[in-house]
Amino acid sequence: MTFTEWLDSLKDKTVAIVGIGVSNTPLIRLLTDRGVAVTACDRATREKFQNEPLLTELEERGVKLQMGEHYLDGLDHDFIFRSPGIRPDIPAFEAAKERGSVITSEMEVFFDVCPCKKIAVTGSDGKTTTTTIIAKLLEAEGYTVHLGGNIGHPLLAETGEMKQSDIAVLELSSFQLMTMHDSPDIAVITNLAPNHLDIHKGMEEYVSAKENIYLWQNENGTVVLNHDNEITRSFAPKVKGKLTWFARQTAIDTGVTLEGDAIVVKGDRTVLPTSDILLPGVHNWENYMAAIAAVDGLVSDETIRAFARTFGGVEHRIELIRELNGVKYYNDSIASSPSRTQAGLRSFRQKVILIAGGYDKHLDYTELGPEIIAHVKALVLTGATAGKIKTAAEGAEGYDPVKLPIYDGLDFEGALNKAHEIARPGDVVILSPASASFDQFKNFMVRGNTFKQLVWQLDK
Repeated sequence: MTFTEWLDSLKDKTVAIVGIGVSNTPLIRLLTDRGVAVTACDRATREKFQNEPLLTELEERGVKLQMGEHYLDGLDHDFIFRSPGIRPDIPAFEAAKERGSVITSEMEVFFDVCPCKKIAVTGSDGKTTTTTIIAKLLEAEGYTVHLGGNIGHPLLAETGEMKQSDIAVLELSSFQLMTMHDSPDIAVITNLAPNHLDIHKGMEEYVSAKENIYLWQNENGTVVLNHDNEITRSFAPKVKGKLTWFARQTAIDTGVTLEGDAIVVKGDRTVLPTSDILLPGVHNWENYMAAIAAVDGLVSDETIRAFARTFGGVEHRIELIRELNGVKYYNDSIASSPSRTQAGLRSFRQKVILIAGGYDKHLDYTELGPEIIAHVKALVLTGATAGKIKTAAEGAEGYDPVKLPIYDGLDFEGALNKAHEIARPGDVVILSPASASFDQFKNFMVRGNTFKQLVWQLDK
């Protein structure tokens, strides 16, 4: 189905869009521009939007607003678009399906109507950086690239501008993938570890959702998997098309790996010396390996090397904010899981002052404890998970309260102030929460921007 055919199919249909957020607002505008009858539903009350002109705009477009506690009442529309953060099996959706409604999402429809090659990335950690590297490498090679998905930019409303020769590069979350019935031409899974278990019913459902990124491929598809990760390694027998491995730690016969101080395409060529990678941390070597595997044959090695020397990373991902009195302050707000914080800690050659804690996604913090012992000189805790992280650190082998002071019971600003107070010239202070942001912030970006603002307000 083409994009135009899909739009035409909505004539005289009713549409409900559940979630007035980043992923759905462009869709609302697209449909109302075509005269489609739209009901926008959101759990938030009108008061929470009082400082934003969005609701006024939507009502001027003829959108019916259904907000607050009963926002899901009476869903009987022909098509219902769910926001990625809302489970597809809630009673309101199940009842609507029984009445004949089609439950879908912005990303599902995009896959149906996108006219060009699709490269998509998922995983527990590293997916945004890997997605960005892939997109920028393709752009540097001269392709017209459309970057979107979970990275914060929905693409469906822009599909009419895409050409067959373009490439769409997408970051996909487990929530987007849960109900997908199509897979990209090239699928990349960076790694998998427990995450989002506050919404998923368990690890099995989380992994199953992630697998949708490749399970719908045919023999023409390509899958890039992390050979070092036990879970992703287990997917190999289910791959229908070409399988490409990447591995930093384990030996592989084919694929992209690390030999000495360089990333190589096994049996073929040396692509990228690790000394050319501007981003800190061995986990970013892995992100480059995954990206190189995805663009092999599309991007030259010369383009990869030139890009790696200048790419400073993505905002909120071990982002250097400033140096004050010899102390460097880093924002790693994206680290919403223990494994992500572990990777961040390993990026530094010295022990750091770690600010951690946030919303509780019901994750196990036990394995973070030894990493804190090995890489942290002072631990400053805030948020709902502070107690769990403290317990993990104190329970780890080698814990010494003299060598690792722990400060807890602090609010967000207080945590930074404590880190600033105890830091000395040559120290690194990093916000790497190992937790989601929702106990205090709308999302990790707001958390990171708040942290950056507070860091810039620090005086000497």
